Amino acid sequence: MRLLHTADWHIGKRLQGHYRLGEQREVLNEIIAIADQQKVDLVLVAGDLFDTFNPSAEAQDLLYDTLKRLSDGGKRPVVAIAGNHDDPAHIEAQDHFGRECGILFAGYPKTEIKAHQLTCAVRLLCSAPGFVELQLPNHDVPVRILLTPYANEARFRAYMGMDQPDAELRDQLHQHWQSLANAYMDDRGINLLAAHLFMMNRGGEKPVEPDDERSILQVGGANIIYTDLIPKQVQYAALGHLHRYQTLGGGACPVVYSSSPLAYSFAEADQQKYVIVIEAEPGQPVQVHPVPLTSGKRLMKKSFAQISKLLEWTELNQDCYVEITMQTATYLSSAETRQIASSHPNIVSIVPDVRPTLPDPLFADVPDESQITAKSATIDLSQPIDDLFVDYFKSKHKGQVPNEGLTTLFREILATEPTE
Repeated sequence: MRLLHTADWHIGKRLQGHYRLGEQREVLNEIIAIADQQKVDLVLVAGDLFDTFNPSAEAQDLLYDTLKRLSDGGKRPVVAIAGNHDDPAHIEAQDHFGRECGILFAGYPKTEIKAHQLTCAVRLLCSAPGFVELQLPNHDVPVRILLTPYANEARFRAYMGMDQPDAELRDQLHQHWQSLANAYMDDRGINLLAAHLFMMNRGGEKPVEPDDERSILQVGGANIIYTDLIPKQVQYAALGHLHRYQTLGGGACPVVYSSSPLAYSFAEADQQKYVIVIEAEPGQPVQVHPVPLTSGKRLMKKSFAQISKLLEWTELNQDCYVEITMQTATYLSSAETRQIASSHPNIVSIVPDVRPTLPDPLFADVPDESQITAKSATIDLSQPIDDLFVDYFKSKHKGQVPNEGLTTLFREILATEPTE
C-alpha cells in the first residue's frame, strides 16, 4: 500500500501583504501530480489546512477542489485533520459532503466518524472516538488510523475527560492512543497515526518551530508530546505543525514532519520542501520516501553594505521573495528606501543595520565600553523572541538582564491564546 503524507498547507496565508494563493495552487497541483505518478492509495493531510479560522471564499474553493482531485473520484481516500490555525467546527462541517468523495475530516481530539454507507469505492469498516478503519479499493488488508487533530490544553481536557494536573496531559493522550491501538490494531492491517502536535524525542534537542507557530506551546512545555508515547503497533506517525521536514527519534516507528509545501517565513529561507510517500505492508517496517517539491518562489535573506551591490543582485534575482538587510552608518533616507524598494517586485522588508563609526554622544560621559558596544551592536532578528526581549531590555537598562519573574511573565504573554 502506498500512502502520501503532507501537512501545513496554510491556504490563504500572506507574506506580509504578498498574496500567495497562486503559488499555493501551483504546489497543490504538484502534490496531486505526485499522488497520481506514485499511484498513491491514501492521502493524509496532517493539519493547518487553512491559515485562519475564517478563510476567504477563494481559500475554501482551493482547499475543497484540491481534496476532491486528490481523492480521484473516491478511489483514493483523503483523511484531513484540523491544525491550530483551523476552526475545528468549520473543518468538520464539510464531512457529510466530503465522505461521499472519500474525504474524511476530523476537527477534534475525539471526533468519531459515524458508520455510514459511502457511495464511493472506500468502505468504512470501524470507527471510534479518535480512530477510523478503512478498506481501500484494490486492497485486501485494512488501514487503521489514530486521529489527533490539534487541541489546546482546555480542549484536550474537555475532549479527553481529563481532571488531572497539567503534567498528566501527555499520559492521558498516551492512554487514549494505547487503548485504541490495543483494541483495533494488529499485524493484519496497516497501522498509522495522524496528528497535529508539537512532538520531540524525550531528552533530545527540541525541534525549532516557525516564528508564527510558537503559541502552540504552553509555559513549561505541558503540550510537548514525546515520541516514545506512540503505541508500538503504529507503523508510521504523520505529523503536522513544524514547517521543516524532519524525522524524530525515540519512537518505535518513523515519526515524521512532512514540512509545509511552501516556505512561509524567512526563518524557512532556502529550506527544501517535501511530501512523503510511504510504502507499507502489515507487520513490517515501512519505507519512507521524501519527494521534493519544486513549485513556489524561494525566500531569501541578503545583506549588503553598498546600495550599488544590492541593485546588481536584485536585477539578477527577481523571481523570489527577499528580506534585505542594509548595513549603514546612519538610518536610510526615504529616497534610498524608495530606490531599494523599486528595484525588486517582492522585497518583503528592508532592515537597516546601523553601525555608527563613533560612540553615541549620549554615552560621551560614560566610559563603560560594554554600553558603547551594546549601542552599536547588530540586531540579529533571526534569533528566538526570548533572546530578542533580553537584548531589548539590556539596551534600555544599561546592560541589566531582566529578572526571572519578568522573563516568565513575558513567556506567559507569548503563550496566551487570543480570545477570538
